[in-house]
Amino acid sequence: MLTTTSTRLLAPDDLDDALAVLDREPVTNAFVAARVRASGLDPWRLGGEMWGWFSGGRLEALCYAGANLVPVGAGPEAVAAFAGRARRQGRRCSSIVGPADATAALWRGLEPHWGPARDVRPRQPLMATGTPAADVTPDPYVRRVRKDELETVLPACVAMFTEEVGVSPLAGDGGLVYQARVAELVGAGRAFARFEDGRVVFKAEIGAVTPHACQIQGVWVDPERRGERLSVTGMAAVLRHALAEFAPVASLYVNDFNSPARAAYRRVGFREVGSFMSVLF
Repeated sequence: MLTTTSTRLLAPDDLDDALAVLDREPVTNAFVAARVRASGLDPWRLGGEMWGWFSGGRLEALCYAGANLVPVGAGPEAVAAFAGRARRQGRRCSSIVGPADATAALWRGLEPHWGPARDVRPRQPLMATGTPAADVTPDPYVRRVRKDELETVLPACVAMFTEEVGVSPLAGDGGLVYQARVAELVGAGRAFARFEDGRVVFKAEIGAVTPHACQIQGVWVDPERRGERLSVTGMAAVLRHALAEFAPVASLYVNDFNSPARAAYRRVGFREVGSFMSVLF
């Protein structure tokens, strides 16, 4: 017997079903789940569209289509459907990112139409922990960034983004969207840093938060201070805040070629639980 499948744009009435899909893998889906919970699937508040793939009338997979294109719970049929919709719409995103297998399949369907990409990172370990390492002392000087320190922390954020992504976040709109996002995280008490002599030497943010998991992002150490274990003790401090104040599990994903960062994260208690992939335009 054939099973009927379909794909459509989700609306606020689909919220409960969408959350059920997201909650199947709460750590993997933390980024999209946080946006859905904050927006209620209202497209303006969501910052994009949410596509749903239905099988036999049941919502089985999602694809967030905003600044990023992110497949969620998508098997081969759902990926093919999402790729077709994305091709018809045309590229509006700056990256495709998500679980490695689904993202790779999505990119195979889109590369002939959207390629070439500026960069493809096929394996980015997804790491998580609910228990910080007991033998690492958190850096006592890493603290929450105050709102009046936004201008001080912003250059470090720009440096991190440029180093990580390969382009400046100030390009295009002069950085208005990026600066607004950093200000939002600072205002929400989710930006942490170590300041010395009026400048940032370590910083990280908790970018996505759900009742089940949060995602740490933007980890950066001043290049002049690398090799001093600031990333280890600094991450231990951020992890302590994350688990005590935001969610029972903290996660992050990292480039597989960044061996020092992976070692630092393992040292404070993170373990690999999956793999992401990113396609950057």
